[in-house]
Amino acid sequence: MDQQSDTARRKDQHLDVVLAGLGAGSGTTGFEAVRFDHVALPELDCDAIDLSADFLRRRLRAPLLISSMTGGPSRAEAINARLAEAAQALGIALGVGSQRVAIESDGAGGLDRSLRRRAPDVPILANLGAAQLNLGYGPDEARRAVEMIEADALIVHLNPLQEAVQPEGDRNWAGITDRLAALVRDLPVPVIVKETGAGISGAVARRLADVGVAGIDVAGAGGTNWALVEGARASEADMKLAAAFAGWGVPTARAITDVRAACPEVLLIGSGGVRDGVDAAKAIRLGADVVGQAAGVLNAALVSADAVVAHFETVIRQLRVACFCTGSKDLAALRMARLL
Repeated sequence: MDQQSDTARRKDQHLDVVLAGLGAGSGTTGFEAVRFDHVALPELDCDAIDLSADFLRRRLRAPLLISSMTGGPSRAEAINARLAEAAQALGIALGVGSQRVAIESDGAGGLDRSLRRRAPDVPILANLGAAQLNLGYGPDEARRAVEMIEADALIVHLNPLQEAVQPEGDRNWAGITDRLAALVRDLPVPVIVKETGAGISGAVARRLADVGVAGIDVAGAGGTNWALVEGARASEADMKLAAAFAGWGVPTARAITDVRAACPEVLLIGSGGVRDGVDAAKAIRLGADVVGQAAGVLNAALVSADAVVAHFETVIRQLRVACFCTGSKDLAALRMARLL
């Protein structure tokens, strides 16, 4: 089996493991420790609460990002089409999964200009892995990833734990920061760096901001654990290796707080185990500008665009009620809401 088809097969296995619920870690997001002070007399019209947010020079109707999802090209094409249509209908942002397979093969998996035609008015984020920067990828490949979907920005995802546990993983990460800095310098669109479920600390976020990264997606612990995902598709020895890291990572709530404190100037995306609109409200209160969700919407993405829209409509309603019951007329007020 050639390398391209092997990568596509691996991504399909990842999807199956997540759908089977085998990628859930033992840690928590930390959101359970965050409680709003309930305002019994809000003096607001709930329906008039403004949930809009600026993001990458576009205006979102709600501060939400459909976070990166992946899969082999045959499944990814349908998923990407549904997510793009839903993002356009909802007025929220869309981040695509890794474009490595699309760049290295003829099968784009829906990652072409058809995506922009389905979502002409919302931010779309391209996606490449940081590990690929040590395997020959650079500004040319990054520009291609952006251009093939007419993206507003490029996500570079960090997944050292996953790569270290994965039997086929890329474990040489020496020099990645310098290569990332070159990418930031040469690419005509903003670069956003995200983790994939183990979180980003304030110290690492500061290093990223110092090389010019425009945004950080913490993708904290408490959601999908990619060490366990890899363990579920590997040998018994690899499974034992992965099991030790079931509780590894910076919990999402802590990551948001620490990154915001370390980098008050960066665009901050809060993701990692976000279950609902109340978690989204907590993420925004702790410092996130926008909140991302991936695994929580995956089942809907396998059904239809309408199912994705229905899922996020519920999340938006929950976020609105959280604003109402904290006396917050908009997201700026929510960021000042009193916590218990």
